[in-house]
Formats: sequence, structure tokens, C-alpha cells
Amino acid sequence: MEKLREVGRPVVRVDAYDKVTGRAKFTDDLCPKPCLEAKIYHATIGNGRVVSIDTSEAEKEPGIVAVFTCFDVPDICYPVAGHPWYADSAAAKRDQADRKLLDDRVRIYGDNIAVVVGEDTVACDRALKKIHVEYEEYPVVYDALESMKGTNPPVQDRKPDNIVAHSLARTSEEDLARAGYKTVEEALEDPKYHHVKIHAESREQSQVHIETCVSYCYMEGGKIVCVSSTQIPHVVRRVIGQALGIPWGDVRVIKPYIGGGFGTKQDVHYEPLNAWICKQIGGRCVKLELSREELFWDTSGRQPKTFDIECSYDDEMNLHARKIVAYSNTGGYIHHGHALVLNSVNSFRWLYHTQEVATHSEAYTIHTNGPHTGAMRAYGVPEGNWAAECLMGDIAYDNGWDGVEFRLKNVYTDKFVDEFTPGGIIAAHTCGIPECVKKGKEYIEWDKKKAEYANETGPIRHGVGVSFFVYKTAVAPFALETATAAVTLNQDGSIQLQMGATEIGQGADTVFSQMAAEAIGVDTEDVHIVSFQDTDVTPYDSGAYASRQTYVSGTAVKKAGETLRRKILDYAHYLHPSAQGELCLRDHKIFDVVGNVVCTLPELALEAYYNLGAANQLHAHETINVHTNSIAGGCTFADVTVDMPLGKVTVNKIINVQDSGRLINPKLVEQQIHGGMAQGIGYGLFEELQVDPKTARVLNPTLLDYKIPTTMDLPDLKADFVEKPDPTGPYGNKAVGETPAISPAAAIRDAILDATGCKFYVEPMTPQRLFEGFKKEGLI
Repeated sequence: MEKLREVGRPVVRVDAYDKVTGRAKFTDDLCPKPCLEAKIYHATIGNGRVVSIDTSEAEKEPGIVAVFTCFDVPDICYPVAGHPWYADSAAAKRDQADRKLLDDRVRIYGDNIAVVVGEDTVACDRALKKIHVEYEEYPVVYDALESMKGTNPPVQDRKPDNIVAHSLARTSEEDLARAGYKTVEEALEDPKYHHVKIHAESREQSQVHIETCVSYCYMEGGKIVCVSSTQIPHVVRRVIGQALGIPWGDVRVIKPYIGGGFGTKQDVHYEPLNAWICKQIGGRCVKLELSREELFWDTSGRQPKTFDIECSYDDEMNLHARKIVAYSNTGGYIHHGHALVLNSVNSFRWLYHTQEVATHSEAYTIHTNGPHTGAMRAYGVPEGNWAAECLMGDIAYDNGWDGVEFRLKNVYTDKFVDEFTPGGIIAAHTCGIPECVKKGKEYIEWDKKKAEYANETGPIRHGVGVSFFVYKTAVAPFALETATAAVTLNQDGSIQLQMGATEIGQGADTVFSQMAAEAIGVDTEDVHIVSFQDTDVTPYDSGAYASRQTYVSGTAVKKAGETLRRKILDYAHYLHPSAQGELCLRDHKIFDVVGNVVCTLPELALEAYYNLGAANQLHAHETINVHTNSIAGGCTFADVTVDMPLGKVTVNKIINVQDSGRLINPKLVEQQIHGGMAQGIGYGLFEELQVDPKTARVLNPTLLDYKIPTTMDLPDLKADFVEKPDPTGPYGNKAVGETPAISPAAAIRDAILDATGCKFYVEPMTPQRLFEGFKKEGLI
């Protein structure tokens, strides 16, 4: 692998010192105080309609400025998912508009039906208690399969059967005929092969980012200015305009530092309502911040899903045919809708598709009265990985096969191209899975531990497990991928970099600075990046999601950097026409072809700004469209102790090994892997948003009752990687931001199976589920 100068350096994060010293300013830090506060009145039923609202007592509460209800707001529906918009020529790809600022139709418990605005939160809280609502109640349905049968009325009028979408991908009749079959089912049922069926489930997980969802709005220069903790500032601008029915240019959105998002903040939550309130009260500054409880039940967590899976395989460890049918509960609103479960079934197919001759991937997304759901780290893939690895783990265990060898026999290779993707865009241009597995096996001592743990008896046992994973990079060809970057040569020879892509804690600003430095030929320390996004001045980018920014936005950075480099060298030629041959830039100097110093970069920069005859401020502003995609992959190995009477699993050792192409900054990748592993362990063992099926009310909307792993629950998290530069990435890089969260849960499940022989199909594997499973198998 060619060594690059700045790309690959483990430089310190560009925002590190400001964040650890407290100088970094987040949304609430910037909000002018005092300001008005807004609080939402949430519905106390799970399905129905608001008949009337009495706000008279609330309006009399001291300190209350205004009370607005669902009968006061514009009758405009708008979309909230953080996706690009589309021109009229591709209007069918636009997100569905199914939200209103406030709505008299209650579809979920806690729906937004009124808002109070006051001088402080105390006044608002008192006023909320004095609002009286009369409802017309309808039956609540939370079970997705039950909801598919239809309800009266439907959850959303445009979907009378409550089915948001249905998709099907099956091996073609021609390919089946070449294998000697007429249908996928015939291949599955072929008596020459073993046949297995399983049912798996994944429950709703919440993002639990440190900073809550918060925004404040004010009017300035005839515009609504919205300062928000968001991953998608340019999308927020557009949605505010749509929701209020005003030109998008009349809205300005500013994104400061952000205290985590993990997908929640890839939705537009309350910014449109906050902007509308601001207009109604004459442009005064209004802050709207959700409580921790509201975050749990009124923002979008991971979709709960169920999977019905069939498989046939032979005695030589070859998968022959697989079928998966998935049902996804999107709740009362569509948000990201069908894209999530599509990722689940697609990744199920991609991961182990080398040997099989037939495949069937089918998915349904269904409206219920459950909490609305949406994007969360890895966007549906952890759920599909759980389904795939439950199947692979069971087959290996039942046949006495080595789980690693069985998986390696069937995992994708660098020849893989998804036949169901238009143009074959989804493909593995490189594959480092075997090398990843080698590192993981050595760290976990796979062969040694397998032998050591093989014959354990008693209530406490040990096991090792493995899970592979796959993930695409960005969203092409399914959605638009475009980004813009702007770079400017400053007077002192340093570089100013401006991006629409967002830093949300993952280190994006640092890697963009490194990529710009590499392209221009300067040091990363010479690059100054503007971390805040301001839609009035920031170049367009759709935002932080889908592990896209280093791949897509990074391509724009590289292009802009190379353009600026050419302009610098051309200007040097202009200033020094006697310079010999082709010029180059390194070490803050410009050299001619024989190695003579033509001038320093700071000297050239001063000339560019202040030359009396030929001042030429050098900058580059480049937009790109990306139409490629590339598969990243890797594996997780886990070593666990299982205390069966307590239903307790202790993770002793765990390693996640990534094939993410060339690493722009290895230390940041390690950071990403550690965080993703922690979330994956939580998803496997602890985290579940519990919903009462009778009322659709969330039962555990606090950090006291919703458990996430703390440092006391986690072992040392080991991260490693295999670098195989990808030909489609700007510097050979591909996805890494979300991939570490995919496979830990399934690896722990596999280790529990190894330790106890007990199979679990519902994640998370909570103590209650573990205890019941061990008891059912007669182990306790």
C-alpha cells in the first residue's frame, strides 16, 4: 500500500482541546438568556382524535406568553427524514409527507397536540397541567402482523391496510433453471440438502446521546434563524420551509457542536414547530428542548423487526438456498420507512451469498400505534446481521462444525456484485475478511478456548463466539449522493476549509482536514476548518448518515484541494516565469523540477492577496456527484462467562476487526470501533424500549429503567483493522462510522450458544430471557 503524507496519520482531533476544556459551544451554550421557552403537550392516548382542547386556564398562568393547539397551526403535511430532496423529474423518490406541526389525529401515545410558550420552563410546566383535552379514542394496535390485517380507521389514511411498503428480490427463473429448479422454494426443499427454519426478533433500541434534541429560533433580517443540534442542517432548512409554506431561502439554519446523534438527529423533529412559534410571537427568541423522557418516546429509535428464515445446505458446509421474510414496525409515522428493513434483508443476502444458488429476500414495513422509529447507527443492518448469524450459528452448532470455517466457506469475496442492484453498483471491490478473521482468532485464542471450554458442566460456563458483518458505503444508487467543499488560501499560507458535511462527534472535521492537506500538499496542522454549519454560507451537503461523509464529502474535499493546488502552482509560475519545468508544493515551499526553491507558500499567499498588479485570492469550490458504492466488512469475536441461575452474561474479551479500506486516521477509527462495540453489546444484552401493547405507551423512558452499558459493564474493547485500499474511495477509504455496532450482539449470542447449547432468537438477551431459556432447556 502506497504511503501517503497526511492521510493515515493518527493526528490529534482538531476539536479535541476545545471539547476537553469546555470551550466548545453547543446549542444551549449559544442560546441568548433569558429567552422564551416552549414545551409540548403530548396526547395521553395511543390512537384517536382530539375533539376539543380547553387552554383557558393555561393561558392565565403567570409567565405564559402564548398557547397554540393543533387547531391553530397550518394544515400542511411535511416529511421529516434526513434525506436529500429530489427534482420534479424524480419526485417519486421524495420522502412521504405525513407530519404536521401539531395534529388533531393521534397516532401514537405522546403525539404532539399543543404547545405552550412562556418566560421560563416553570411557567410552561404549570401551564401544561392546566390544559384539558377531550378525545375520541380508537383501538390501539402495536403488533405489526396484526396491523397488516387492517384497522378502522387506518393509522395513516393513505395506507388503508397499514402496509407502508413491500419489496421482493428473488433469484431469476433463468438462474434457477440453470441450477435445475423452478422456484426458490423447490431449492429450499430439495431432499438432497439439509433444511432448517428459524424465527428471529430484534426490539427497539434508543440512541441515548448525551445532548438532547434542542433548538432555538429568532428572526433577523426578515429570515427565521434556527440554531439546532442536528446532523442535517441543509435538510432542516428545507423542511422548515416546507412545513411553514415559505421560501426555503427565508430560513437560515446553524449547526454548532453537537453532543451525539446516532441517527436521531437525522430526522427533523421540532425545528419547524419552533420556527412557526417564533413567527407567531413577533420573532422573539424561543428555545425548545426535549426532556430525556421525551427523547425516549417522541424521537425515532431503531425499528423493531421480526424475521422468518429458511435455509438449505449440504454436508460440505455450503449454503444452498436461503429465504428471509422481514416485518418492520415503523410506528405511527413513516420517517425513514422501508429503507431500514431493506437494509436488513439486503445485508442478510450480501454477507453469505457465495455458494448459494437461490435466494428470496422479502420485506414489509407496517404502520402501528407504536412509537415512531427511524435511523439508528448502521441503519437496519444490525437487525439483519442478527437474523443471518442466528442461522449460521445454529447450523454450525448442530453439525459440530467450526463456526469460523463455516462462515469463511460462504462469506462474500472481492468478486461479489449484488445482482439485484441496478448497474451492479453494490459490490465488493476488495475483501479483507480472511485477514480480519485471522487477527480475531488469534486475539480471542479461538482454538485454545474451544478446546478448554468444550466439556464444562455446572451452573457457570464459558464460551467463545464469532459474527461476520457486511455494510455498504453511502447510499448510491438508491439515493442522491452529492457534496460540496470549499478551500481558500489564507494570507499566511494556511488553508481555510469549509464543509456542509457535519461533525457530530465522530471526527469528521479531522479527517476532512487531513484529506484537504493531502490533496493540497500542506500539513494537516495548516488547515483550519469551520466546524459550525450555516446554511446561508456553508456549501451544500445532505449531512452525516450512512457512513457517507468520508467517502462522498471526502471526494469533494479531494477535488477542491487538487484544484487549489493547481491554482497555487499556476500562480507561482505567473509570479516566477523563469522557474524551471513543472512545479511542486511541499514543506511550505514551491520547488521547480530540479529542486530549487521558487518561493515559500506564505510569500506566494501574500502576493495573491496584495500584489498591486495581479492580486488573485486563490480558492476552490467543488461539487461532486458520487455514483459508486463499496462493501465494507469485518468480524467480531467474543469470550463470555454465563451464569445460568442468574441469567447473567459477562463479556470477558471482545475484538472487532474492520476491513474499511485505507484508514484516514487510525486513532479515530479505533475510537469509532470502541463506541460501536459498546452500543452493540448494549443491543445484545441490555437495551430495549419496552412498549405496553394495550396502550402503546413506552414503559421505560428514563435512564433508570432503560439500561445502557457503563464502563463497569464493558471489558477492554479491542479494535483492529485490515487495510486494503478501495478503488472507489477518494483515498481508498470506505465505511467505518457505523460498522462496529453491527456484529457484537450476534457474536455474544454465538458465545452463549457455545457455552450452554441454548439458542436465543430475540435480542436483547436480557437476564429474564436468558433465565427462561436455560430453564426451558433444563439447564437450571
